[in-house]
Amino acid sequence: MNIQQVNTLVSNLYLAVDSKDADYLSIHLAENTAFRIGNHPLVTNKKDILAANNQFFSSIDSMRHTIEEVVYQNDTITDLTKISCHGRVDYVRLDGTKHSAVFSTFLCVRDELIVDYLVFADLSDLSDLSGL
Repeated sequence: MNIQQVNTLVSNLYLAVDSKDADYLSIHLAENTAFRIGNHPLVTNKKDILAANNQFFSSIDSMRHTIEEVVYQNDTITDLTKISCHGRVDYVRLDGTKHSAVFSTFLCVRDELIVDYLVFADLSDLSDLSGL
């Protein structure tokens, strides 16, 4: 992947996440993607990842990510593109109150599918996410 493709992937991913579009995720995640958000356990089954995302989406009113930086590296040995991005996310809770957090996301992409999707953010003040 080149920088334009990487930036497009990150932009489209976060537009979909901000729109709570699990269908986008269904199309762009590999079957055995490794997914983790915050301190929650790693999930490695696409069906379970989509369920976790839908649960998270329903736990908040809305969110908006602002990407501050994207870096990437193509690994020719593993045929992976490794992407790191970070920024700020602004949430609106179901009760209308707001919460902001910084985040970092690490993605690994192979054959245009996300195979690793690791999101690091402190979500402890956001809502009850105990089921993720």
